[in-house]
Amino acid sequence: MHRDSERLKLFNRRVALLAGGKVLLLSGLVGRMYYLQVVEAARYATLADENRINLRLLLPPRGPIVDRFGRPLAVNRQNYRSVLVPEQTPSVEMTLERLGQIVAISPSDKRRILREIRRKRAFVPVTVRDNLDWNEVSRIEVNTPDLPGVMIDEGQSRKYIDGREVAHVIGYVSSVSEKDINSDPLMELPGFRIGKAGVEKVYDLALRGTGGSSQVEVNALGRVIRELSRQEGQPGVDLQLTIDIELQRMVNKRLAGQSAACVVLDIHTGGVLAMSSTPSFDPNAFNRGLSNQEWQDLVSNPMAPLTNKAIAGQYSPGSTFKMVVALAALEKGVISSTNELFCSGSLTLGNAVFHCWKRSGHGRVDMRKAITQSCDVYFYEVARRLGIDAISAMANRLGMGAKLGIDLPGENTGLMPTRKWKMGAMGTPWQTGETLIAGIGQGYVLTTPLQLAVMTARLANGGIAVTPHLAHDIVTPEKVTPRKSGDFPSVGLDPDHLKVVLDGMTAVVSSPHGTAHRSRIDIAGMEMAGKSGTVQVRRITKLEREQGVRKNKDLAWLARDHALFVAYAPVHAPRYAVSVVVEHGGGGSSTAAPIARDVLLEAQKRKSARPAVIEQDARNYHRAESKG
Repeated sequence: MHRDSERLKLFNRRVALLAGGKVLLLSGLVGRMYYLQVVEAARYATLADENRINLRLLLPPRGPIVDRFGRPLAVNRQNYRSVLVPEQTPSVEMTLERLGQIVAISPSDKRRILREIRRKRAFVPVTVRDNLDWNEVSRIEVNTPDLPGVMIDEGQSRKYIDGREVAHVIGYVSSVSEKDINSDPLMELPGFRIGKAGVEKVYDLALRGTGGSSQVEVNALGRVIRELSRQEGQPGVDLQLTIDIELQRMVNKRLAGQSAACVVLDIHTGGVLAMSSTPSFDPNAFNRGLSNQEWQDLVSNPMAPLTNKAIAGQYSPGSTFKMVVALAALEKGVISSTNELFCSGSLTLGNAVFHCWKRSGHGRVDMRKAITQSCDVYFYEVARRLGIDAISAMANRLGMGAKLGIDLPGENTGLMPTRKWKMGAMGTPWQTGETLIAGIGQGYVLTTPLQLAVMTARLANGGIAVTPHLAHDIVTPEKVTPRKSGDFPSVGLDPDHLKVVLDGMTAVVSSPHGTAHRSRIDIAGMEMAGKSGTVQVRRITKLEREQGVRKNKDLAWLARDHALFVAYAPVHAPRYAVSVVVEHGGGGSSTAAPIARDVLLEAQKRKSARPAVIEQDARNYHRAESKG
């Protein structure tokens, strides 16, 4: 009996201990639950929301680009892309392999995707495929359970309406590369494009706009359930250019098949009405992404389609430079406009003989006649009297030898040599014979087609130092400010000296003895004045002559002369200036002058320099395009 009583006490103690333990455990659980659900409720609610609610940046619509009359040049179109969020998939490689069975993913695309994943943070989406069609979108959506981390993203892509017609001016946008990355969070978003060339690059920050944000609720797989709130960003600015796209198309058509450049300016404002460089390229290809073969085709083309020859091509100006020498000579007083020099067909300096293009000579010529008939001997002698430094100083005033500051990347300076320049660059003194060669625009003298157009504009407008521009207004990321007209300094030319030169340019075309008489405009009130230039690339060798090569056109294309022509119109009330350079095109009068004539005639008929406006229907068009 006593033993049973002891056992009962032991059992009761054990029950009490167990009950006490349970009470303590239950109290601990209740306390912990209270702590989590009451004391820490706000904190865990926030953490839950962070897992359930995502804040996403929204790409702002890129600003459209229009021509001077509001016709669309670059707009936005709706597109769909597949993106991958690395942190939402257990295996990137496996997910890409599954996705590749649904839509095509090239090896190069896969390498790019993996490279971007390594570069970006795990929660940042990476573009897998862009510009998906509806069938591809549907196949991906149907297979979403097997594609963790993959989603369809709706965005915008850039569309260049005229493509090749204005590629070197507009440029293009392309994906952000590693060297482009900065503190702007938009840079990491899939589908974000930045300007890589042309005005797209120069005005990139203004065209980008400011990003917005969207607060969305997502499920455990990271897929959007609903949008909770949205704050729209600020669209990029509407960029209006001075280009007349219809004149631009005509210029391109006229230069087709040649390696050439042409610039048309409003001589009073400096606005670029047309700027063509041929051959061209399709900027839309850069937006979607070039294949290796497409890239190789572009960079291996001897006519350099990716180069904007209008601002980056550097050429000896040839006889188009003679107006510079004439003005410098009149200003320095080394010769008067009526003094005559005798051209026998050559000029001898020491042991060197400098030939005129007309081997039989021009006889006695004054300045007007020398410009009209492009007498080399006259300008050899005038240049000898002047010296290279005086020639270069006048060239600088007329826009040569330095960048003009046009709103395009890649502008070259050209070269106006001086005695100091040669000593610094080559360590040898300047020679008089080099001055003679510079006097006819050859030797070390180099200019761009844009500089030749600016020189012509400054002559035609009475010596006003207009500077070229493409944006109709002054554009910054903060604001768009109307550009003031007529706000240019004077070059400081004597009106009487300028009249002599302009009379000579007029006679080049209007006189039966002028070098470009065949390219004259016979329509009253639309006549043009101009100057031709033929730049020798190399001489025909003795061996080639023995083999039957007699004329420049018999040489290989790369060895032929360059053809140049500068002009303005109308003669009695100038408004338009043009420069034309045809690489290896032969004679300036036979090849470049007819192009300049046709371009100036078209500009006058179209009244391309009439006040720029925004036409309402064009404005509506590009906005509709932006909305897809």
